[in-house]
Amino acid sequence: MNKQQVKKVSQKVSRSGMIGLLRDELMKLTPEGSSACRAVADRGIFCRGFLRFTDAQLRQRFQWIDEKLQHPPRQVLEDVADRWHLARQEVTEMPLACDVQQMEHDSCRGWDDFSNAELIKFYREISGRNVSIRNEDAPQAT
Repeated sequence: MNKQQVKKVSQKVSRSGMIGLLRDELMKLTPEGSSACRAVADRGIFCRGFLRFTDAQLRQRFQWIDEKLQHPPRQVLEDVADRWHLARQEVTEMPLACDVQQMEHDSCRGWDDFSNAELIKFYREISGRNVSIRNEDAPQAT
């Protein structure tokens, strides 16, 4: 196959398989001592982490931190939220904040925030590879 044909070849996986592929890529990009939320915010990729929220939305999602610290500057709030995500990952023994939030739906809904099309797009942006999700694995309406 030539280069153009290789780019068009698309592997088909389940939704959970796609999440696994994305998880692997995100873990490669996430430095030790940082959450994926911080890593993707710093790079402006995937969901954009903390940057996807306005100041008001971030303060609302982390209201208990915001109030305890008496409405700190955004960067301080992000830093504490980053450490909170890491602590939740450790306690739950989950690899990424996305996995924790998938269960807890606290600061976001984790993987539930994304359609299959978005997961495919994110994976292609991060990895450069084309992978699709089998139709029978469409997310259930909530």
